[in-house]
Amino acid sequence: MRAVVHDRYGGPEVLRVEDVPVPTPSSGQVLVRVEATSVNLSDWECLVGSPAYARIGGLRAPARRTLGSDIAGVVESVGAGVTGFRPGDEVYGDNLALKGGFAEYAVAPESALAAKPAALSFTDASTLPQAGAIAIQGTAWARPGSRVLVNGAGGGSGSFAIQLAKRLGAHVTGVDNATKLEFMRAVGADEVLDYRLQDFTRTGPYDLVLDLVAHRSVLAYRRSVARGGTYRCVGGSVGTLLRVLTAGALVGKATGRSLGVLAVKEGPGHFAPLAHLVSRGEVTVHTDRTYSLDEVPEALARVGEGRALGKVVVVPTS
Repeated sequence: MRAVVHDRYGGPEVLRVEDVPVPTPSSGQVLVRVEATSVNLSDWECLVGSPAYARIGGLRAPARRTLGSDIAGVVESVGAGVTGFRPGDEVYGDNLALKGGFAEYAVAPESALAAKPAALSFTDASTLPQAGAIAIQGTAWARPGSRVLVNGAGGGSGSFAIQLAKRLGAHVTGVDNATKLEFMRAVGADEVLDYRLQDFTRTGPYDLVLDLVAHRSVLAYRRSVARGGTYRCVGGSVGTLLRVLTAGALVGKATGRSLGVLAVKEGPGHFAPLAHLVSRGEVTVHTDRTYSLDEVPEALARVGEGRALGKVVVVPTS
């Protein structure tokens, strides 16, 4: 099969397409013929090896030669002990542990996969697992009339988070670069901010801040949140995340706010609810572009450099 591989950390230039053996599913695993794999910021981080947590399991060299965790496709075969799927089933899921989605076939644990709703295309299904879980859990504190801010709202998780917060009756402010302002409005944001021109920590306070690109000080985040409000970050520099986990918790408690890191729960139970909303037309998938396997370096760069409007998807057979 054809697969995009890399043997060292670096930019898109370290990627190449190779012919490699089709993997064999072990006990509890499923072999999926990949129809679509969406690109997440985590893929870019694992490519470049930064922040430091992206090197877990592979300090000097990548732990997985082929990236891509959010897959959608058709079951080709199953390993021993698999009871939930059989060849021919259409599935999707977040294969974060094994990755391998930027290829024609990928092996995934049975527990990471769910049956793809018939109403969803493979492309749409592939956009949901990781971004959907983050968006659903990150907007759980939104309430009717509450003021919600999403920092990094022009990407995959952000575009879902805007829609989910609006469904809950919140007034939503989206923050991203200037090229994404109209997109965030089209997705449903009531207000939009260009982070290069406006400091969102001085425009609130907000009842909920979901920060997808954390890099500011704990005191700035405290300032952005109203008393009784919540700040949660997911993604960002290791230093910022550690400060939010430690000093942020103390500062928040002392000032009547909840400041912390969003511990994202994985698995079908945490992204399937969004798939049902998309199937019913209550939430919309916004796919920026689709790419072939040969174009994976370009696809990763588009996401990693913050140029994608919504989700970017790789279609191996295109």
